[in-house]
Amino acid sequence: MATAASADQPEQPEQSAGQAQLSLGIAAARNLATTTKSVPQMQNISSRWLLRTLPWVEVGGGTYRVNRRLVYAIGDGRVTFVQEGADVRVVPAELAELSLLHGYDDPDALRALAERFEQRELAPGEVLAQEGRPVDHVYLIAHGKVEKTGTGKYGEETRLGMLADGGFFGGQVLAEEPGDWEFTARAVTACTVLVLPRQAYEEVAGQSEGLRAHVRERRAQGDRPHNKRGEADIALAAGHAGEPALPGTFVDYELAPREYELSVAQTILKIHTRVADLYNDPMNQVEQQLRLTIEALRERQEYELVNNREFGLLHNADYGQRISTHSGPPTPDDFDELLSMRRQTRAFFAHPRAVAAFGRECNRRGIYFGDTEVGGHRLPAWRGVPIYPLGKLGVSADGVTSILAMRTGEESEGVVGLRQTGIPDEYEPGLNVRFMGINDQAVISYLVSAYYSTAVLVPDAVGVLENVEVSRTAA
Repeated sequence: MATAASADQPEQPEQSAGQAQLSLGIAAARNLATTTKSVPQMQNISSRWLLRTLPWVEVGGGTYRVNRRLVYAIGDGRVTFVQEGADVRVVPAELAELSLLHGYDDPDALRALAERFEQRELAPGEVLAQEGRPVDHVYLIAHGKVEKTGTGKYGEETRLGMLADGGFFGGQVLAEEPGDWEFTARAVTACTVLVLPRQAYEEVAGQSEGLRAHVRERRAQGDRPHNKRGEADIALAAGHAGEPALPGTFVDYELAPREYELSVAQTILKIHTRVADLYNDPMNQVEQQLRLTIEALRERQEYELVNNREFGLLHNADYGQRISTHSGPPTPDDFDELLSMRRQTRAFFAHPRAVAAFGRECNRRGIYFGDTEVGGHRLPAWRGVPIYPLGKLGVSADGVTSILAMRTGEESEGVVGLRQTGIPDEYEPGLNVRFMGINDQAVISYLVSAYYSTAVLVPDAVGVLENVEVSRTAA
């Protein structure tokens, strides 16, 4: 018996399984249809802001020389350690990073010094050095963070900086008159440090007159007139009256300036002649293969500009331009400190997760860090300086990355990209595609090459905020 609802609707005829098809099926119709196709897509293409932001300098001879003024204050780098289980030892040759040992190459004396270092485990809050007390130890930080504080004008405690893995202080212990600590050093986290007492150094130096002579010579070099950057001073006179004798001067240069040779990223693209001849409608197969290959080369180029150990920005940033975060995540205070280390900072570069972590810290403080327009794109910014996303600044397994800040351009003594244009068979600036022939299997080969490098003209052109924690912490 039909219900009221079904009585209002016309009955639909049921098609039996054996009923004949009344129209052309979709599957068969598609055989006569023309599909609309996209060009081949590639997920690994990024915005490549670094390549777009760097000013590029033409390197006609394949080599770029950076001439600088002579610098006396050198050798303040970082030391490297060797770990065996819980035991940590300093690599003897790395002790030459201490300013007074820079250039010293006696392996026996350096090995004897390295063996005198004592390993200590420090708890958070433990004091390593106290302001005003005599300098009596060299401290090498193998792991952890150490904060340096001083006394302000009105007696308040001021934060002077942060040292982390590979950092050190107390190198003046090697001098005849070490003086007193000008700051207080306190462990922020659990730390592993290596300590060299002054007495242990005296024992080694007493057996090596060459070591004492080298320290005296380095000390004398440090006493030469120089500016706050360590460059040889230029004698000037100002504010005088009458006809006093004016000082004579000259600008001294480095005798062995650094040279950057263009690096290369290459691959051989192979295409079968049958594919190249027959399957070109509606898209040219050779062009599409080249397009995607070049995209991959450009991605690798940007990665090398950041991470290459010879010329990459992360490895070529001066150790004096590296700071560590104070609390872990990137904060407005960390960005301000990074800005204060150079003039005309024009760009921050950070992993997208680091940008998000910085946004969380700003939200926590009730701060809106704003944005700015760059080439028609809206980008986050801090103090008017754009923060460019750069995925090539990798994030470690424990959620730690770095943030770059830089000044760019030759006219500003900043960071520049290096390339040579006008090369044979050039396809794009600094990139060429050269036909290599056809083999016995009818496969065409093309050599695709990209030539590039980057140079830091003066040390303060690029700075690094290290130990940036990007993992979201529990509320």
